[in-house]
Amino acid sequence: MENKIAEEVRTRFAPSPTGYLHVGGARTALFNWLFARKHKGKFLLRIEDTDRERSSEEMTRKIFEGLIWLGLDWDEDIVYQGKRAKTHRQIAYRLVQEEKAYPCFCTPEELDAKRQQARKEKRVYKYDGTCRHLPPETVKANMEAGKPYAIRFKVEPGVIRWEDGVHGPIEVNTRELDDFIILRSDGSPIYHLAVVVDDHDMRITHIIRGDDHISNTPKQILLYQALGWPLPRFAHVPLILGPDKKRLSKRHGATAVDEYQKMGILPEALFNYLALLGWSPGDDREILSRDEIVALFSLEGISKNNAVFDEKKLLWMNGQYIHNMPVEKLWPYVQELLIERGVMEKTEAVERRHYIMQTIALLKTRVKLLTDFVDGARYFYEDPTTFDAKGLRKHLKTPEAWQLLEDYTQALETVQDFSEEALETHLRQFAEARGVSAAKIIHPVRLAITGVIVTPGLFEVMALLGRETVLRRLRAFLAQKETLQEYIQQQLQVNS
Repeated sequence: MENKIAEEVRTRFAPSPTGYLHVGGARTALFNWLFARKHKGKFLLRIEDTDRERSSEEMTRKIFEGLIWLGLDWDEDIVYQGKRAKTHRQIAYRLVQEEKAYPCFCTPEELDAKRQQARKEKRVYKYDGTCRHLPPETVKANMEAGKPYAIRFKVEPGVIRWEDGVHGPIEVNTRELDDFIILRSDGSPIYHLAVVVDDHDMRITHIIRGDDHISNTPKQILLYQALGWPLPRFAHVPLILGPDKKRLSKRHGATAVDEYQKMGILPEALFNYLALLGWSPGDDREILSRDEIVALFSLEGISKNNAVFDEKKLLWMNGQYIHNMPVEKLWPYVQELLIERGVMEKTEAVERRHYIMQTIALLKTRVKLLTDFVDGARYFYEDPTTFDAKGLRKHLKTPEAWQLLEDYTQALETVQDFSEEALETHLRQFAEARGVSAAKIIHPVRLAITGVIVTPGLFEVMALLGRETVLRRLRAFLAQKETLQEYIQQQLQVNS
């Protein structure tokens, strides 16, 4: 398919604005974008908004935002299918004039009765061609009487063949089809007609879409042939399944691009992950830059088998991107989250930029999501007001543990050098002098100054928080000693 490319490549993504940008749609858009960029062609966007009841401006905006966030830029003006109904109708009536289509006066009730009869006889329902054979005078009389009618395309005997860019040769006998409707009785076009007319007018050369469209392709090829238009090249990519091997849906968790954005996934990571969802660069590499993916992308690299969406793999990949991303590039994301989460106002975030960047540098090798910089590390920005119950029960259940923490706090008051190395030396010397392990002090101190039991290294945290903050938090924690001891005893009784 790719070896024969001579003309300018023009691909398109054509979503319906009836829902958010699903990761399946985003992957389809990505493959079209990659193919166009690989061949120095054009990637176009069409909004298929013919379903007026279910389409919305909000969904359209979300689609735009999702594509922009992923970096999938389009090259020409957006085409809105709903504005092209007049053109679609003109083409339908042209086919009638050329006797390649005909008006169908069958009522919904009549068609439903035929479907029910087919069901009773346990056969597949296909339109029986009743109106295909109506005499011209009957057609004229029905129209003059104002009888509603749809327009059906005439399917002639034969075999439809095409070379699919992913699946190779495919052929379908037209016996499997019936005379399908191309224009409804209200004058609105059916999908098959609208998409063919729009793709032709947009000069689309390659139609890359999901496997679920394979059954649509024979009808669309028949329309291209009837209209005397050159066929685009078709490539049908595998569907995306959940871990249970069923089609990816809400029951599997997040499925929309904006959900992953809110979750804290980097656009670069989702771009990389989606590219590898059903496509392989030909080697075992998993972390690839945008430019590398463009250079390596080919339809031949797309698997014929359905892809499984593995969120754990996406989180791992996101963690790799965060780990390797410069602090300066992570800063805007974290700043936005701090403001969005109400941790600080924008002015304060800007004023504390140096400190926040230090926390990013400390955390970035340990987190998997952008939100972890805030949601899992609020102790860097706010004094803790709650403390991990399990940690309290484990590390501060005895009077001796509290006394050790009080004594260490007093000893720490005399320490002026709050560097990581000096703090570690001081704590270990203090523990040795008391004849206890360093862990007996490290865990209670971590709990007192962060509220949690899992953080980066304690001395790194203390050094970054600074002397004033650490001592203030230790004093505040010890001031709650009686209340916390009572709580610990209650917890111990409950769990005994």
